[in-house]
Amino acid sequence: MDKQNEKINSVHGGDIYSDGIFKGYELLDFSSNINPIGISNSFKENILEGIKNAELYPDIHYRELKANLIHYLNKAYITKENIVLGNGAAEIIDLVISCFKSITIAVPSFAEYEIDAKKWGCEVKFSTRSDTMELVYDDILNKFKTTDAVIIGNPNNPDGSLIDKEKFMPIIKYAEETGKTIIIDEAFIEFAYSGANSYISELKEYKCIFIIRALTKFFGMPGIRFGYGISKDNALISEIIRKQNPWNINCFAELAVKYVLRDEGYINKSREWIKEEINYLPKALEKISFIQKVYPTNCNFILCKLKNFNGSRLYNLCLEKGIVIRKASNFRGLDDNFVRFAIKDRDKNNKLVEALKDIEEAL
Repeated sequence: MDKQNEKINSVHGGDIYSDGIFKGYELLDFSSNINPIGISNSFKENILEGIKNAELYPDIHYRELKANLIHYLNKAYITKENIVLGNGAAEIIDLVISCFKSITIAVPSFAEYEIDAKKWGCEVKFSTRSDTMELVYDDILNKFKTTDAVIIGNPNNPDGSLIDKEKFMPIIKYAEETGKTIIIDEAFIEFAYSGANSYISELKEYKCIFIIRALTKFFGMPGIRFGYGISKDNALISEIIRKQNPWNINCFAELAVKYVLRDEGYINKSREWIKEEINYLPKALEKISFIQKVYPTNCNFILCKLKNFNGSRLYNLCLEKGIVIRKASNFRGLDDNFVRFAIKDRDKNNKLVEALKDIEEAL
């Protein structure tokens, strides 16, 4: 594995290709937070439309695609001018961060925030969460006062916590009054049941908010590479678009937006699944003796702190049982006492629990 691939693997966790596929066997991947229900049938049933469209250049303005997004978001105050499209949420994160000279990051959080900020030469200040993974809102505000923007996950990766809207409001009002920007990464928001904790509604009143979303996680389509940003700050939207290459969205991503976001059966089934398993798996993990703490989550992954054990050792022991987990030591603010487990379907979750019990018995 070359140094660049090692870097990517260290940021994004388990590598099913190096650890499994290229060695001739399939691994059960609990490091990747993708909807286990799989791809919506509405996409598969219309795949020939995408094949036909592959012969054509996409509409460079993506008018139909944006109209389909607006239908899904169902907010009359969101227009095509308020949306920027990306080749995955990763492109949107990268380019919105590039628009600022300094940024506050609430950590631990998705490592790409810091990587992108440093790539663009941004000054970075960190606000560290409490031991219970709660945001320290006063500290965020203080750091924000000396930077141009702040970025926070909602729900946050790696712990699955949501922003407390009441406690966060002074930060929003400060940003609005000073012309600064709050970037809220909502890549996992559809897992948070009804999505009531989204900041989509706040866009109506506050120009300072920039929301990032994607089809990757809830809709189980990481290979499609589609993400989008939403904001009433049209100048910021335009600045990002100016930095993009034309035709950055492929015809199959367009197809996914057209059909998958309207698939109520798939959406409801996914929400029923997460409601069941988000209650089941954490309780099962709490019974494992070498897991000291299971952090409350609002989406499809669980952060755990280990006791008299380390994440690297547990990773290797799980790998021997055909399971990949997420070592969390590369999240700023965490160490090798932390691991993260994705939430899968009941059968796969039980396989994880049984593997952990086997490890527990062998200690």
